[in-house]
Amino acid sequence: MANIIDYVKWRGDFSLTESEFNEIDSLILNRFSYFPLDSIMKEKEIISIKELSDRFEKANKEELEILWKDDEELFIEMGKSKRFGEIIALENINKIEIAIEEQFSVVTLILPDDTIYVSFRGTDNTLIGWKEDFNMSFKSHMESQIDAKEYLENIAQKYPNKKLRLGGHSKGGNLAVYASIFANSEVKSRIINVYNDDGPGFHEDIINTEEYKNAIEKVITYIPQDSIFGMLLNHEEEVTVVQSIQKGVMEHDVYSWQVMGNNFVVLNEVTNGSKFIDKTIKNWLNSLDLHTREQVIHIIFEIINSTQAKTVEDLRLSLIKNARIILSAYSHIENEDKKMIMTTITAFFSIVKENFKEEYVNNILTSFRRKIDGKNS
Repeated sequence: MANIIDYVKWRGDFSLTESEFNEIDSLILNRFSYFPLDSIMKEKEIISIKELSDRFEKANKEELEILWKDDEELFIEMGKSKRFGEIIALENINKIEIAIEEQFSVVTLILPDDTIYVSFRGTDNTLIGWKEDFNMSFKSHMESQIDAKEYLENIAQKYPNKKLRLGGHSKGGNLAVYASIFANSEVKSRIINVYNDDGPGFHEDIINTEEYKNAIEKVITYIPQDSIFGMLLNHEEEVTVVQSIQKGVMEHDVYSWQVMGNNFVVLNEVTNGSKFIDKTIKNWLNSLDLHTREQVIHIIFEIINSTQAKTVEDLRLSLIKNARIILSAYSHIENEDKKMIMTTITAFFSIVKENFKEEYVNNILTSFRRKIDGKNS
């Protein structure tokens, strides 16, 4: 089996003018937005991936924020390759707005086939980024989504004669889809495709709009077989299930997605485990009104923020100390807030229990039917 790094090594000698853009290229460019571009790319700089890769290879890696260990190898291989090295990067933005709970990162890429690819980053390791993800459970038209739409329109205006592709992984996929839905009509007409790699969907207030219905035909969504993130909220586009060599939540790691030639290794459907988790989360969220969701998430993150941690890594490095601070902060919150949190948690496990019973009964009935059918055949 092979992954995207193997693909670059195998197919890197074929330029995009020799072998047309494909779904594996989109996943690689979506991962590119996670690279530590802030540290090696100057403001307003227009530069090739080859040059960026050379700078990265020479840099002190301990001083760079490398979000995933495999990013280092992929970045270097992209720079060496003809297929990706010639791509031009520009308009990199990476911002954290604590006051409005926004984490937004994006980079634009000009491809040798004279098209533009806008790559939106998903959630990084900042707690603000994770808080924003949780906010999706009760909020539409978030700050990062609005920024994504405005960024796309600005890029399209600067390059008025180029066709557009856009995409992202995780929350980045959601941002790409949102931008394609609500961009102005001139920009929409220039979009070739939108690539959503295991990104969550939307609330009904967006799904039910004419803008969504008109834009969704250009959206291509890929999820691994045990997908959790990509099954969240509502989707109406066609979904392709990709084989991953990881299990459970770790399948969100795009380096585990399997590649064969210019395509993903595809499965017929997600696993029963993915369906079970999806059903459980949807039932749980439906049992909570939007106000309750917002309150519970706000309280939980207020408790986490009492540790003064800024990233998930900060929490992990002082795990025992931070656990004590979190428990202390929880003990001092209002009794009504404690009650609301416990009620919410109890509701979740109650739904897990009911869904497990239903799944268990269905499995027994299915097994029984198969035995009867076997006897009658």
